[in-house]
Amino acid sequence: MAEAIYFPRHLVLAVAVVSGVLLALAVHMLGARFGLDLGGLWRSDAQDFMPADAAVAWWLIGTVAFASGYFVAALMHHAVSGRLPKRTRQFLIGLGVLVLVGAGQAASAPSPLPTVSGVLAGLTALGLGGVMAFCGALFALRRI
Repeated sequence: MAEAIYFPRHLVLAVAVVSGVLLALAVHMLGARFGLDLGGLWRSDAQDFMPADAAVAWWLIGTVAFASGYFVAALMHHAVSGRLPKRTRQFLIGLGVLVLVGAGQAASAPSPLPTVSGVLAGLTALGLGGVMAFCGALFALRRI
């Protein structure tokens, strides 16, 4: 019986972080269209300590990036050994395409955020997505 072959750990981490960052940026762009403004953290006219929509956007981006890192690492581990069903693979590809199409549509329209605030929010979403996706992938690899 042949021994199962697995992807190298560094490759799994890299792919999981990249996918987590892409999904975090997609969620950030879609959230900005629906009023979840991460740039509200830098607004000086807000009466509250932190606007609720900024907090929801922060947690949503972090959760999506962590879950994406975890699931991509777990799926890569199972896919290389041949244990990933074809229907699951097709469903995940379709879901990824739909999310990226929605993010592309949201990114093509004029931004509702001011320029400096939008750039800071995008960089924050990028950093948060990278860190959380790395943590999710590392957690998945330690459990497997």
